[in-house]
Amino acid sequence: MEITTKHIEGLEPVLSKESFEKLKSIMYIKNMEKGSCLFWEGDTANHLFFVMEGRVKTTKSSDSGRILTLYLHQKGDLIGQMDPFQDSIHSFSAEVTEEAKVGVIQRKDLEVLLWQHGDLAVEFMKWMGLMHRLTQTKFRDLMMFGKTGALCSLLIRLGNSYGKEGDTGIFIDLKINNSEMADMIGATRESVNRMLSDLKKDKVIQVKDGHIIIKDLSYLRNICHCENCPKEICRM
Repeated sequence: MEITTKHIEGLEPVLSKESFEKLKSIMYIKNMEKGSCLFWEGDTANHLFFVMEGRVKTTKSSDSGRILTLYLHQKGDLIGQMDPFQDSIHSFSAEVTEEAKVGVIQRKDLEVLLWQHGDLAVEFMKWMGLMHRLTQTKFRDLMMFGKTGALCSLLIRLGNSYGKEGDTGIFIDLKINNSEMADMIGATRESVNRMLSDLKKDKVIQVKDGHIIIKDLSYLRNICHCENCPKEICRM
């Protein structure tokens, strides 16, 4: 999990310019207000959504009613769950957290495009593989090294997605409260409060005007047993 100040946009690692232009040709543009939903858990998965502007978060609800935040998407990300050539439903919901403009891709149009262009089909498979690996690493964070490990991994991911390197450390240019962090690692707000306090006492992080500054990256990496994932995987 390596902090980088070059933010990798979602499709950039896997899709060539030529393939992206083909994908763009079948999109129609939709403007979304903050608080609106692209889709709900259980809806038919017949569209993909490409984020052109704004931010979107994807969430999963548990049997107890707890909402777990899975991903924070931003410009350049492709969102959705679609199995080409067979019916499926969304296993998570997508909520707009900052006024957004998205490109909507219909499944039937995508299927035709994949049939026509083998190079795009291969790159699309790479994107699907990237998403599966991202999901696997997030579940690893949640299950393998306790809540402290999950929180440390979350801080590294936030640094990769929103970090700016400065004299005092890596400044996370996204205000996020303790309740939101708790929803991202399946913990209580109180336990996140305690873990952050411990990290501040150990001078691993600093909080300034609601923003987190990472001061000791190696400490975070040790706690979460960092596997040096590629930066397109180690992200929100």
